[in-house]
Amino acid sequence: MDPLITTATSRDAQDHAARMAVLPVGSFEQHGNFLPLITDTVVACLIARRVSADYGLFLLPPVTLSCSHEHSGFAGTVSVSASTLAAVVTDAAASLRAAGIDRLALVNGHGGNYVLANVVQQANIAGPRMTLFPSRTDWEIARTTAGLDTTASEDMHAGELVVRR
Repeated sequence: MDPLITTATSRDAQDHAARMAVLPVGSFEQHGNFLPLITDTVVACLIARRVSADYGLFLLPPVTLSCSHEHSGFAGTVSVSASTLAAVVTDAAASLRAAGIDRLALVNGHGGNYVLANVVQQANIAGPRMTLFPSRTDWEIARTTAGLDTTASEDMHAGELVVRR
């Protein structure tokens, strides 16, 4: 079984009785000639798995197809509309609420999924139900902690690029 996908059974979920779930959201797009199309999904899944383990959250399988229109000219990229991604997340949250899990943490691995911020804002009108992670600040802290030489605007895709002269 793929370690990026949850293997929880219905019994596991019942015994765990989590009040909050975590949903990794990635993409299926080009990442240069050396990284897989599913790179952003892998990043989101690894973060979500860690958050789930550290905080006892119900780990959901990833949303892999998302808003990658900016990569549509590259072979292998598959994208969905912002309204489709918003509907998938909103429907998943409603399904979780019906099952007794009233809060959802989104872990976004793809920068083009701007609509997720709007989905979270809308979901929280009546009170806190949904959160979005990581923020731009979180990414900057991670880049600094990792000792990366480039800024996010200099190298925003497919790993650090350092030009040596």
